[in-house]
Amino acid sequence: MADEVVALYDDAGEVVGSAPRSVMRARNLRHAASSIVVRDPIGRVYLHRRTTTKDVYPGLLDFAAGGVVLAGEDPGLGAVREVEEELGVTGVRLEALGVADYADEHTRYRAFRFVATWDGPIRWQPEEVSWGEWVTVAELVRRLDDDAGSIVPDSVAVWATIVRSWLVDAG
Repeated sequence: MADEVVALYDDAGEVVGSAPRSVMRARNLRHAASSIVVRDPIGRVYLHRRTTTKDVYPGLLDFAAGGVVLAGEDPGLGAVREVEEELGVTGVRLEALGVADYADEHTRYRAFRFVATWDGPIRWQPEEVSWGEWVTVAELVRRLDDDAGSIVPDSVAVWATIVRSWLVDAG
């Protein structure tokens, strides 16, 4: 597989260049990524396990699909591409929920957040997803409270406040 060329972003959220994905990962360069939470019509969230071959947070649970924004790519179009590749979700409107920044020793990026409502089948990309299930928002919040270490930390950081607001809205 060819090394993807990733857009690099500054702290203000502006594109400042590009680099091969391998270089971005090796140097932990600031980039952008899409982050898409998939919900079904009754409000459940799709929770999945990342494969053990992922370059960041292998084997952990995630409730957001997504990936790096490629050089020259609109983040919204990147989100459409990623949710289709990872989970087979196609032809739905993505609701933009703003941006959030995340940084740790493994990755630094601006997250472009979206929500999709999907009532079709989930089709995993076998290189990225090894398992998944629909969970209620209450169950997801319980996992965030009781077992956050089993979930990728970046999704927790950029989504927890929004997910918790869904629980309040449902109550």
